Amino acid sequence: MKKILLPLLTVLGVALGLFIGMTLSQKANAQRIVYQNGRWNIEQSKVDRLLQLMETAYVDSLDIDSITDEMMSELVQKLDPHSAYIPKKDLEMVNSELAGSFSGIGVQFTIQQDTIRIVAVIAGGPSEGVGVLAGDKIITVDDSSFVGKKINNEKVMRTLRGEKGTKVKLGIKRAGADEPLYYTITRGDIPVNSVDAKFIIEHKGQKIGFVRVNKFGETTYLEFITALAELRAQGATRYIVDLRENSGGYMDQAIRMANEFLQRGDGIVYSQGRAYPRYEAKADGGGRFKEVPLAVLIDDFSASASEIFSGAMQDNDRATIIGRRSFGKGLVQQQMPFADGSAVRLTVARYYTPSGRCIQKPYSLGDSEDYQQELMERFEHGEFYSADSVHFADTTIYRTKGGRIVHGGGGIMPDVFVGRDTTLNTPWYNRCVNMAYTYQFAYQYTDTHRKQLSEFKDWQSLEQYLLKQNVLREFVAFAKAKGIEPDESQIQKSKPLMTRLLNAYIVRNILGDEGFFPLFERDDEITKKAVEVLSE
Repeated sequence: MKKILLPLLTVLGVALGLFIGMTLSQKANAQRIVYQNGRWNIEQSKVDRLLQLMETAYVDSLDIDSITDEMMSELVQKLDPHSAYIPKKDLEMVNSELAGSFSGIGVQFTIQQDTIRIVAVIAGGPSEGVGVLAGDKIITVDDSSFVGKKINNEKVMRTLRGEKGTKVKLGIKRAGADEPLYYTITRGDIPVNSVDAKFIIEHKGQKIGFVRVNKFGETTYLEFITALAELRAQGATRYIVDLRENSGGYMDQAIRMANEFLQRGDGIVYSQGRAYPRYEAKADGGGRFKEVPLAVLIDDFSASASEIFSGAMQDNDRATIIGRRSFGKGLVQQQMPFADGSAVRLTVARYYTPSGRCIQKPYSLGDSEDYQQELMERFEHGEFYSADSVHFADTTIYRTKGGRIVHGGGGIMPDVFVGRDTTLNTPWYNRCVNMAYTYQFAYQYTDTHRKQLSEFKDWQSLEQYLLKQNVLREFVAFAKAKGIEPDESQIQKSKPLMTRLLNAYIVRNILGDEGFFPLFERDDEITKKAVEVLSE
């Protein structure tokens, strides 16, 4: 990319590197920078002095590292809701969420009945290489029992992940095997994918390419442009970019994605802060999809980099934004390391869409609880169902490139609002879904019928097979055994919704997300609206 599209985080590092580095290369109990006689000097802070006194003069010995971690967390919590202190023990896992890969054994798992159950084995990964199969249950790790109520997702990931080249021994319980099976697995690089799925939707003679992006990580742009190119090769002439439930990530990836659709000189985003010089990113004109019809899907959980992309598309009148108002995160964080291996993600700037909107929703320093409850407040006053219920904190009028009015002060408001459809919802359906019984049943059903289900190689034929089975009735019995009494009128009302969900989960267990999303999105109201808009 040209210089005009340098990642914002890189620019931030250049602008603030010396300023921040003077502080953060010191001990975790930070020191203070003061400006005296024309130069910056480091002074020992009161907090630093107190910790030294506690360590050297207190009557009993103390775990100063633990106290420091707790103190750092408390201090950062006095700031905005998105600044965060990350202890050393958590840093690797936090960073791996946006990294291009991490080191592990290469399985997807779920925890049911206090047991780790393998949902899928990543192709080409270490576990596949030794013979671990989907449906296996992990019962021991390194000859120690690894089941029970103390097992949770975080503990499993900490145990199964590790440095590349290290080994872990798993004890496996497999259906049909009388005795446990044992596999020693050498950890290796496992890719972290940002693009969940890409597929063609055919409608009224049009081929529409659908791409779902789950986050903005190190490899997102490369995955995204590859997906677009593959869909174009299959005949796609217009595209849907699905950013629902995408909470963001690296800003530079959103900028590079937006550049593909914009004309030279079109604004993408600008940012500035108290110690952060204004930086503006504009399209360089080198995009390969500048003329294609485009729709972008967002919802209440689309945040940060998702809002940068959708905001740039909206402000340049480049795409139709469809769905519900986005989360409203317009703050820029910079991760800064400490010498002890911990780090802080500190808010250093606000970003603005090309029209000048800061879409950060209101917050009070140190009050993250009310901030997190804001989505619940939206729900309670009906915003999830009606555009008329949406209220913006910023009453300033902003205009797109073509003169349309848009709003700031609390997320991106879609051009086409699609409220939640509850016509098929019933108390029975909601209880089953909220208790995760649909997901649990789908795993159990897949495990029981894995041999037959694995014969199908595409989602269409697998769905047709499932429609001929008595899957819904089996689920009703499953839910009853869990304590949810069947109500025939409610079951019949929710039948289309429940059947779609169960079949989609079962398909995912066999064919992965590339099978799940085409089936699930076919009847999704927001996706159907996007197809309708693009077909026009």
